[in-house]
Amino acid sequence: MENIRHIAIIMDGNGRWAKKQNKPRIYGHKEGMSRVKEIVQYSRNLGLDVLSLFAFSSENWFRPKSEVSFLMALLEQYLKSEVAELKENGVKLNFIGNIKKLPPNVCKIIEQSLRTTEDCSDMLLNIALSYGGREELLSAVKSIAYDCTTGKISPEDINDTLFSNYLYTKSIPDPDLLIRTSGEMRISNFMLWQIAYTELYITDTLWPDFNSSEFAKAIDNYNSRERRFGKISEQINGEQ
Repeated sequence: MENIRHIAIIMDGNGRWAKKQNKPRIYGHKEGMSRVKEIVQYSRNLGLDVLSLFAFSSENWFRPKSEVSFLMALLEQYLKSEVAELKENGVKLNFIGNIKKLPPNVCKIIEQSLRTTEDCSDMLLNIALSYGGREELLSAVKSIAYDCTTGKISPEDINDTLFSNYLYTKSIPDPDLLIRTSGEMRISNFMLWQIAYTELYITDTLWPDFNSSEFAKAIDNYNSRERRFGKISEQINGEQ
């Protein structure tokens, strides 16, 4: 795992998985939450620095209220049941997105989970909730504009590094690998700035079926690639 520090996953396909089982959509979400536990543990055992999970997008608020309510309850249940084990395994929790938009009870358990795991350092579990990449970028631009008008920074200071420090992920390395389950060929407004040079892996496997074996396949595929960041192979080999 020397060349891979951060894996991000768009967890997609819960609804379709449930439909295949002739079950309600919420059944798929429940099964998908079970998969989260397995993938987090597997990532921890691999020695991964950061695992980012796209759990709930800013657009997901437009889903049926009953489904949104179930997802919020499922999230609360997950944090309550897993935070002690996460702490024991050295996993630090972090949340990105418009967290204030979440229900008060969910915000409360998030705050408690952050405090409980704040001293953990073996792996960062970064969960995107009420998250939208465009909203993140706009928030960063507004903050930079404000700091320019107040004299905290000048326009000449603005570069990649400074801009990154205004994002939700300011202290987190960019993803090396982005996995999307369910076969959809899009990034769904996720980490638009951060994945500029991220390797993409799309699998037809639905999220509730994405077990540690499927995860290993994605990592093996990544390890077979050459990341060039705009350079040519000879340059990369010469730097190694």
